[in-house]
Amino acid sequence: MNTEWIQKFPASITVCDTQGVILEMNERSIEMFKEDGGEKLIGTNLLDCHPEPARTKLEEMLASGKENIYSVEKNGKKKFIYQSPWYNEEGTYAGFVEIVMPVPFEIPHFIRKS
Repeated sequence: MNTEWIQKFPASITVCDTQGVILEMNERSIEMFKEDGGEKLIGTNLLDCHPEPARTKLEEMLASGKENIYSVEKNGKKKFIYQSPWYNEEGTYAGFVEIVMPVPFEIPHFIRKS
């Protein structure tokens, strides 16, 4: 499968292993973290970039493999954060993917009937 679309996807995508070492970043992720080193962050541990209590939360997530989903507001912008475990081809837990997507402050919410 061609994965070039990931580079241009309009959300930040960052992938780490089970220890927190950053394996991949798409263009939006590199741009989002440019003041912290951007592409040079690949190969470093994301735990080193997070102060408490976020660091402890990340350590717990990496150990348990449980997803974390929330939204934040910063500098007048709202973002949806989705942090989820990923699995290798053998089905073994291999780390986390973080997707950071800008969202409007008001978004429609639909309840669909089955």
